[in-house]
Amino acid sequence: MTKPKRSTGASYEADSIQVLEGLEAVRRRPAMYIGSTGPKGLHHLIWEVVDNAVDEAMAGQCTRIDVALLADGGVRVRDNGRGIPVDKHKATDQPAVTTVLTTLHAGGKFDSGAYQVSGGLHGVGVSVVNALSTNLKVEVVRDGFLWSQEFAYGQPKAKLKKVKPMKRTGTQVTFQADPEIFEETTTYSYKTVANRLREMAFLTKGLEITLRDERGEKVVEETFKYSGGLVDFVKHLNANRDPIHGKVAYFQQASEDGEIEVAMQWTSGYNETVLSFANNINTHEGGTHEEGFRTALTRALNDFARGRNLLKEKDTNLQGEDVREGLTAIISAKVRHPQFEGQTKTKLGNTEIKSFVQKALNKELPEWLEKNPGDARRIADKASQAAKARAAARQARDLTRRKSLLESGGLPGKLSDCSSKEPEVSELFIVEGDSAGGSAKQARSSEFQAILPIRGKIINVEKNRLARVLQNTEIQSLITAIGTGIGDEMSVENARYHKVIILTDADVDGAHIRTLLLTFFFRHMPQVIEHGYVYIAQPPLYSAKIGTKTTWIQNDADLDRFKADNEGRKINIQRFKGLGEMNADELWDTTMDPDKRTLLRVELEEQFTAEETFSTLMGNDVEARRIFIQQNAKDVRFLDA
Repeated sequence: MTKPKRSTGASYEADSIQVLEGLEAVRRRPAMYIGSTGPKGLHHLIWEVVDNAVDEAMAGQCTRIDVALLADGGVRVRDNGRGIPVDKHKATDQPAVTTVLTTLHAGGKFDSGAYQVSGGLHGVGVSVVNALSTNLKVEVVRDGFLWSQEFAYGQPKAKLKKVKPMKRTGTQVTFQADPEIFEETTTYSYKTVANRLREMAFLTKGLEITLRDERGEKVVEETFKYSGGLVDFVKHLNANRDPIHGKVAYFQQASEDGEIEVAMQWTSGYNETVLSFANNINTHEGGTHEEGFRTALTRALNDFARGRNLLKEKDTNLQGEDVREGLTAIISAKVRHPQFEGQTKTKLGNTEIKSFVQKALNKELPEWLEKNPGDARRIADKASQAAKARAAARQARDLTRRKSLLESGGLPGKLSDCSSKEPEVSELFIVEGDSAGGSAKQARSSEFQAILPIRGKIINVEKNRLARVLQNTEIQSLITAIGTGIGDEMSVENARYHKVIILTDADVDGAHIRTLLLTFFFRHMPQVIEHGYVYIAQPPLYSAKIGTKTTWIQNDADLDRFKADNEGRKINIQRFKGLGEMNADELWDTTMDPDKRTLLRVELEEQFTAEETFSTLMGNDVEARRIFIQQNAKDVRFLDA
C-alpha cells in the first residue's frame, strides 16, 4: 500500500477544488480531528481505541482491557468485549469492522439499541486512528472465529480474513502512529497513559485495566481495578489530605435519560476539588450535572444547619463556596444523548440533567446528613467558619480594588507595563526579585513586553484561606496586573496579556517560586491555564565559550553532552547564579527574544493528576512530598509543568 500524497500545486482554478473522500480529509487536516499533532494529539489515538473498549464495559459486556506500549513504538489495545461485528454492512457492502475502520462517524454508538450510553460518541472514532497510522491491524474474536485485517495509512491492505476457530470474544487493535503526521514526537508518555487509564478504572467500577510498557530493558506493568469506583477515587485524591469525616458519602440514581453517581468527602483544607464527568469524559468546564449538584448541596447544608440550630434566625444562609470549602467530590453522569458545549466542548449542556441531579440529591443528601449527624455537624461547622473567612476575604478584595485605583492607571506601581493595549500580542514576565527585574526591564521590548518583579516567595495558597492569600502584597500585584480577577469573579476575557511568563532563576529557589506561582494560578485563576496563557521561560544555567563562539546551555545534562561532543577542546564555562548576573543583551538573546527563546506552555492534560500533584507538593503531608520528589526527581519538566 503506497502512502497518500499531498498536493503541492500553487494554482487556484476549478480543478483545484478537491472533494476529499474517505479518510484523506483526516490526513490533510489531522488537528481538526484530534486537536493537535503534538503529544496531546498523539495520546488521543490511544484514548479513541480505549474509549471503544470502555463503552463495552459500560454496556456490561467487557471486564478487562489490556494496553501495551510496544518495543517498536506501536500500541496494542485488547478487550474481552463482544468484538466488532464482522458481517456485511448494508450501506457499504463491506464487513462492519472494515466500515468502522475506514469510514468517519461509523459505529454502533449512533444506534441507541447498541449502547445505552457511550464516551466514544464525544470522540472521532477509531477510523481516525487508522488514518493517522502507518499500519494498523485489527483482530476480532466473534461468532466462533478469529478474524483479522491489516491497513496502511487508513486503507485496507487485504480483505478481512477468517483465521481460525476460537471460543472467546473480544477486539484487539495494534497501530503505529505516522511520524510524518506527528513530527514532534511519536513517543508515548507512560505517566500520561497510566494516569488516564487509572481515571477510566475509577469511573467504571470493577473494570480491570492493565498497562504494560515493553520499551525499556525491563518490562513495566501496572493494573488498575477499583471495586469501590468513585468512592475509591475520592479516597485516592484525599490520600495526602486530612478528612474531617471517615466515611465517603456516595449516592447513585438512574432514570430513563441516564444515571448519576456522586462520591464526596470533606477535608480540613481550604480548596475545593470537584471533578465532573459525562459518559467518562472529564467535563472540566462543568455543566448542568455540576450545577444541579452545587444547588442541591448548598440547600441541604443550609437546611441541616438551621434544623440543628447551627445557623441562627438572624444569620444569613451559607453560600456555595462556604459549603464546598475543603470538599473533594466526583460527579459522574451517564447520559443517553449528551450535548457538549464550552470552549473545548467539555461542558455538559443537557438541561434535563440539572433537574434530574438536583431532584436525586435533594432526596439523598438530607438522608445522609441525618444518618451521620456527627459528620454532618463537623461539615456544617467548617462551612460556618468558611463563611466568616469569606466576609474577611471580601474586605481584603475590596481593599485590593481601592489600592489599585489609587495607583497610576489602576496598576501596581512595580509593574513596568508595555505600550501595546492588545492582549493578543502583549506579554507579562513575572520575574524573581528586583535585580532580575532590572535586567529584564533593560532587555525587554517595551512595545509588547511588561515586567512585574515579585519579592521573595509568595504565600502558599494550598495551605491558606483566601482572606489571608489576598493580604499578600505580591498576590495583590499579580491579580491587578493580569486583570482577570479571581475565583467566582474571574473573567478571562479581561486578561491584559495572552502570555503570562514565569521567569525565575534556574535553581532550587527559582523552582520553588515557580511552583508557588503555578499553585496560585491552578487554584485561583485556572482559566488562564486552560486558555493557554501561562508559560515558563527557559533561561540557560550555563554559558560555554570555545574561542569566540558562545553556546547557551539549559541544564547539567545538556552541559555533560556538550562536554562529550567537544572533548579535548578548551571550554570556558560560566554558571549563572541568577538572572541578575546576565546582562540585558544576554537575557534578551537567550530568554526573551520571541525569535530565539524557548517557552514551555503550562497545560492541564489530566485534571485529577494536577489535583494530586499540587496537593502532594504543596500540602501538609511531608512524607508524601518526599516520596513524590524521589520518584519524579529525574523528570523536572513534569514537576514544573
